[in-house]
Amino acid sequence: MEEISLKEVLFILKKRMKLILSLFLIAVLLSSIISLFVLDKEYQANTTLMVGRPKDYASDANIQYNELLLNQKLVSTYGELIKTRSVAEEVIDNLNLDLSYEQYKEKVNVSLVKDTELIQIIVKDNDPSVARIITDETANVFMDKVQEIMKVDNVHVIDKAEIPTEPVSPNVILNIAIAAVLGLMIGVFLSFLLEFLDNTIKTPEDVEKYLNLPVLGSIPKVED
Repeated sequence: MEEISLKEVLFILKKRMKLILSLFLIAVLLSSIISLFVLDKEYQANTTLMVGRPKDYASDANIQYNELLLNQKLVSTYGELIKTRSVAEEVIDNLNLDLSYEQYKEKVNVSLVKDTELIQIIVKDNDPSVARIITDETANVFMDKVQEIMKVDNVHVIDKAEIPTEPVSPNVILNIAIAAVLGLMIGVFLSFLLEFLDNTIKTPEDVEKYLNLPVLGSIPKVED
């Protein structure tokens, strides 16, 4: 396999610099246009709940450690309850949303704060107001369901959902950075590919290298 020296690599990159820069700029421009004007913006609203806390948790010093551990383990169960079809369909009906159960699941996520009794309901939507409304209604329906099914009546809202002001996606800067790197990589790849496919003789060194013939002389290029 033929080896390429560092000097030859730099020569190829310099020779194809226009191609590399062109692809770099095209990639950045396309990514900017798509991120800013084509992709839909998504807003995220969230609310935090505390579930399964004993009523006298703040003042009773005799709470057993095992009981606290049990409450923490139940949090994961509560998290799954939020994503059930019964909760989803009730939220959709209450808000008259034009959504299927699968579409609802894509919008709503549940985050469990490790080793605590806290649950965070996270909702993404193209409309910031709708994101907040779905978040609040999901929390309300969940609190009713957990009282009905698991007989837990001590569910508390820690942080209420607010209307988000900035979209969480698309991440314009990240998209442009990725596109820029890909543009450079494609440009470099094409540069070496074109050089590999180009079998013309350009320099005296090429004559010796590829034809294995000595160079007796050369005619210099005369500028007009």
